[in-house]
Amino acid sequence: MSVLSAPFRQNMPIAVWLSGCMLMVLAMMAIGAITRLTESGLSMVEWRPLMGWLPPLSDSEWQRVFDLYQQTSQYSLMNSGMSLQAFKEIFFWEYIHRLWGRLIGVAYAVPFFAFLLMGKLPKGMRVQYFIALVMGGLQGGIGWWMVKSGFVDRIEVSQYRLAVHLGMAFVILGYLFTLFLSLSERTCGSWLNPVSIFVILILITIVSGALVAGLNAGFMFNSWPLMDGNFIPAGYWQPALGPRNIFENMATVQFNHRTMAYSSFLLVGGGYFYARKHYRPEISRAFLVLWVMLFLQICLGILTVLYVVPINLAVLHQLGAGFCFLAVVYLFWQIRLTKAQ
Repeated sequence: MSVLSAPFRQNMPIAVWLSGCMLMVLAMMAIGAITRLTESGLSMVEWRPLMGWLPPLSDSEWQRVFDLYQQTSQYSLMNSGMSLQAFKEIFFWEYIHRLWGRLIGVAYAVPFFAFLLMGKLPKGMRVQYFIALVMGGLQGGIGWWMVKSGFVDRIEVSQYRLAVHLGMAFVILGYLFTLFLSLSERTCGSWLNPVSIFVILILITIVSGALVAGLNAGFMFNSWPLMDGNFIPAGYWQPALGPRNIFENMATVQFNHRTMAYSSFLLVGGGYFYARKHYRPEISRAFLVLWVMLFLQICLGILTVLYVVPINLAVLHQLGAGFCFLAVVYLFWQIRLTKAQ
């Protein structure tokens, strides 16, 4: 598939629009990672989707929002005695996070309705483009649902809701990318193909990383390749937790995340060597790109653990996951084209 095909050139304004939205979603992932790592996500107690564009503009308004934050469990259990200036620092990242989400909504919605009214959307694709709009609105609701989980009897948000929020972000990114790819070639085979397994595995690996972040499990077992001298870490299974070990035990969550990353790398590598013999060169190249990106992503993950989760490496690791997901979606699309021929 050539992205410079005639249909793609005819839809260049839409391609630029979708590309911009995808870049904004990737930037949002970085901002979200910083917000999580700086423990800033609970600093904004109010959800004002229509009126929350501006930060506090007066001393009295700053004091009002600070008073609201002082009523949360995070303040009483972790930040008791925090100064107003320190509060402003954590407020900044959550404010930017929410503002950027609104800007993504505007950046998608305004061109969408403009293209719709002008009849410029690809034929038969209006519903698909509208679905992306709905997904963005749903993500905003999920974000507030996640934040609410941290206000009472917790110092941070629920790792379950964080995983849903991050997973939805990747689904939106992948969906926008499929809209982008469809501008060039819309004759595709079944949505069920062998690469579906890779898409699902990599998405689950990413979501498991959200559990690691939500539990602060990356601050444990800061060694590699073993986890404090053991392949399977001590305390991997706590009988009192039962099946919840998978989601609530820090040792289990980090080990599972590592294992899924290794499994993704090995399976994609096997897929590459298989594709070299059985598929056209474009497929094997797409496999190779994904394989290399997964290797780099694993290296970033190892460094992030070894250096005890510095913000710069953690953000790069988050962005790396975004590009790995784009690569596997592209591979998936290429396989669909092959099956359609």
